[in-house]
Amino acid sequence: MSRVAKKPIALAKGVECTVAGDVVTVKGPKGTLTTARPANVDVKIENGTVTLSAAGENMAMAGTLRALLNNMVSGVATGFERKLELVGVGYRAAMQGKDLNLSLGFSHPVLFTPPAGITIETPTQTEIVIKGADKQVVGQAAAKIRAFRSPEPYKGKGVRYAGEKITLKEAKKA
Repeated sequence: MSRVAKKPIALAKGVECTVAGDVVTVKGPKGTLTTARPANVDVKIENGTVTLSAAGENMAMAGTLRALLNNMVSGVATGFERKLELVGVGYRAAMQGKDLNLSLGFSHPVLFTPPAGITIETPTQTEIVIKGADKQVVGQAAAKIRAFRSPEPYKGKGVRYAGEKITLKEAKKA
């Protein structure tokens, strides 16, 4: 069996995990998340820990399910966040109700409506903070916002993840 799947998942305080048929549900203070349980992967909940075991061909799926469940447990307990930075003259972000209004050098403003379960904050005009319980949805929302204007390789202007290093190219010489 996978080495990852052998490691038990400790449930944080206030987090409940239930298995009903082929669906695993995790409830906590930040929300409720569900995922499908693959066939031949058993999920056992005992004394505040979740253990997985696999039979047959689904040994790799046991490790994958363990990683997903671990992310779900930490997501409903503490949540995930992703920070973006806007680099460029006139590049700004502002909240307009629940939508994110971005000025990225186009002739029109770009409006981004966050998916369900995601909150977006703009502490300054050049910073965006995306928060939520589902790690995959938070990362996908950050990737969509970054895709509106990814950093270009000559001046580094665009939307980038916080701490992301952009390798700048040298301009053509005459």
